[in-house]
Amino acid sequence: MLALATMGLSRLKPAAPGVERSTVWMDTVKRGTMLRQVRGLGTLVPVDIRWIPAVTEGRVDRIVLLPGTQVQPDSVLLELSNPQLQQEALDARWKLKAAEADYKNLQVQLQSQVLTQKSEVAKAQADYNEAHMQAETNRELNKLGVISDMNMKISNGRAQELATKSEIEQARLENSSKVLEAQLAAKQAELEQDRALAELKQSQLDNLRVRAGIKGVLQEMPLKVGQWASAGTTLAKVVQPENLKAELKIPETQAKDIALGLKGSVDTHNGIISGHVIRIDPSVQNGTVTVDVALDGTLPPGARPDLSVDGTIDLEQLNNVLYVGRPAFGQEDSTVGMFKLLPDGTNAVMTQVKLGRSSVNTVEVLGGLKEGDQVILSDMSRWDRFDRIRLE
Repeated sequence: MLALATMGLSRLKPAAPGVERSTVWMDTVKRGTMLRQVRGLGTLVPVDIRWIPAVTEGRVDRIVLLPGTQVQPDSVLLELSNPQLQQEALDARWKLKAAEADYKNLQVQLQSQVLTQKSEVAKAQADYNEAHMQAETNRELNKLGVISDMNMKISNGRAQELATKSEIEQARLENSSKVLEAQLAAKQAELEQDRALAELKQSQLDNLRVRAGIKGVLQEMPLKVGQWASAGTTLAKVVQPENLKAELKIPETQAKDIALGLKGSVDTHNGIISGHVIRIDPSVQNGTVTVDVALDGTLPPGARPDLSVDGTIDLEQLNNVLYVGRPAFGQEDSTVGMFKLLPDGTNAVMTQVKLGRSSVNTVEVLGGLKEGDQVILSDMSRWDRFDRIRLE
């Protein structure tokens, strides 16, 4: 009898371990519509950002406005100084004035030369007219026999000579006008070059008074009084806080189904704003993909740049599917072991469950469970070696 009792006890299964019911998270398998979503943390960032660089190098003399101040496009943020640039601008202005004076002087000289040539042309024309009239008179007198043929030929030759001289002087006048235009054009080019240099130096001098450029809020000003700023150094950051977007960090394993235009929502912890996807970063950084969501709704009070937010993006709607709360373990399209509650409501047995597509809080069930089954979603890895547990 003792041997038989020992054999019977050895064949009994070990007692199921007890698990406190309040320490586990359970859910019921349902059939219906499941909305696939992905979630990520992020921040609100301005859509319109103006980084203001130093156009020319200089030392920070005075900070006019501090971060947080409302600014207009012509608001002066800070003032720089550069004695060398000030001297260069002064030299350029004096050089421009000297070039303008030289241009005026050359213009007067050339115009005087043209007037002198016009006087020569007029004199040559008058001489020719006089000689021409004398030749005509001598021709008539020769017909009457008053003067000889020799005198008539001399007067005709004199008239032809003065006609040629008049034509030459007229050609010189036309040539002098062209020379005047060419020399003035060359001098004008030099003058414009000096003017452009003077305007450039003056513009650089004006840029020492750094202005906002847009209407918004001064967000950053990294330099302090006395610091030297090289050309290209960022002097300030101005944003428009009323126009914000959300930059969400989505885990790379969940970002594969995100597409432009998908709807979503952003929780600012003071209100939820609807939005849609406008940009997906093509690269992965630290295991996440950056997704920009434009905010379609009205910003709630307290919404400002760099505010931490929680965003959700709607991927697709699955109709007439089995789904359950997402377990603490297991990925989509995988098979995992889950404890299913038996009808007695106390015992739970290990069941192999095939999972399909997942969402933020739910996952599709492809096999191993049916509608109405209750399963434990908590991490039960401590009891993986048991096929059954008892909820106490």
